[in-house]
Amino acid sequence: MPSWSGRNRVADALAHREPDRVPVDFGATPVTGIHVSVVAALRERFGLDRHPVKVTEPYQMLGEVEEDLKRALGCDVEPVPSRKTIFGFTNEGWKPWRTYQGQEVLVPRDFNFAIDAKGDTLVYPEGDVTVAPSARMPKDGYFFDAIVRQEPLDEDTLNVEDNLEEFDYVTAEDIAYFQRECARARATGRFVIANFGGTALGDIALVPAPFLKHPKGIRDIAEWYMSTSSRREYVYRIFARQVEIAVANLESLASRVRDNVDAVFLCGTDFGTQTGTFCSASTFSDLWLPHYKDMIDWIHGHTPWKVFKHSCGSVDRFIPLMIEAGFDILNPVQCSAANMSPEHLKAAYGEKIAFWGGGVDTQKTLPFGTPAEVREEVLRRCGVFAPGGGFVFNTIHNVQARTPVDNLIAMLDAVAEFNRGRIAA
Repeated sequence: MPSWSGRNRVADALAHREPDRVPVDFGATPVTGIHVSVVAALRERFGLDRHPVKVTEPYQMLGEVEEDLKRALGCDVEPVPSRKTIFGFTNEGWKPWRTYQGQEVLVPRDFNFAIDAKGDTLVYPEGDVTVAPSARMPKDGYFFDAIVRQEPLDEDTLNVEDNLEEFDYVTAEDIAYFQRECARARATGRFVIANFGGTALGDIALVPAPFLKHPKGIRDIAEWYMSTSSRREYVYRIFARQVEIAVANLESLASRVRDNVDAVFLCGTDFGTQTGTFCSASTFSDLWLPHYKDMIDWIHGHTPWKVFKHSCGSVDRFIPLMIEAGFDILNPVQCSAANMSPEHLKAAYGEKIAFWGGGVDTQKTLPFGTPAEVREEVLRRCGVFAPGGGFVFNTIHNVQARTPVDNLIAMLDAVAEFNRGRIAA
């Protein structure tokens, strides 16, 4: 019998070989995390030390999954997060903050906020309260929404550089951070996934630039979507220049951290809705595919890293194009969307791309079902996705606030039950 570690367990799954058990990820990326309130509830359920949980991703209010909780959850993946949050400040200098629900959490030092007349919480880019706030949490809400701060557009003076302000070359400070964090992550024995940033082409969470004090260019979400059709050449030039910067940064980082990373989170751009896609396959092929391919070709040609692609929704008709681009991993595998049944995805693409997610539905089953319903769905999903490898268990996107802990325990127990059944067989 081989000696299994989280690293080789996930590596085997991504190579489409069956490991000893289904590998598990909770908290290793900004799209496989757990809401801070649920992290606290899980810590209590497992009898772990009770203390304020750090909010490591304040936009979605995701909580830190500490080492003791990783062991309790059976995590096989270790994160190397971006150096800065989506609001432009670093995760350091922790201070207390109380949520609308009364939970005391820890937030970064430069998480500076105000309460408006409606009782909503406003947060500021880089923590600078002298500029307009960049995100809002509605009163009694659980996470933030970006505030559109687009300046009036003049078609005659549109400048590609305005939509590249946030994409720059890595600094010595960035490199030192990633060297340190990648070495730390490698020492855990888990599979290491790094989020270097700067490679997400048109990610709608980033377009409003909640990290910039005075964003220029196209920053309104609706305007951006329309621009991919009406200003396609302009968007193409943005992507082409972004890729140049991204590849230069990847080259600088790979020379320092190459063997301490197993996969990179390349892109969180969503292409799917519940029933279809945001654009045609031809638009994807013309606008995104060549740029994805340039970055991924460089990664595969110069490193051993696997490449992680996140896209919610019904993306069935884009999966062959994602495979053509070179993506190794698809997340979150939204099986509740049209044409995204587990059986179809596994049969059509299971030998060509790995599914990281899809383990249980977070729109209905996990938050609103019974523990028995959760167990049944998890066993069924594992039974489809796990054979032959190519599967890393995670929920479909982040575990949301108010998810019953009993359902989460039922989910974990079902994964363990499935693994025991495979061993017994």
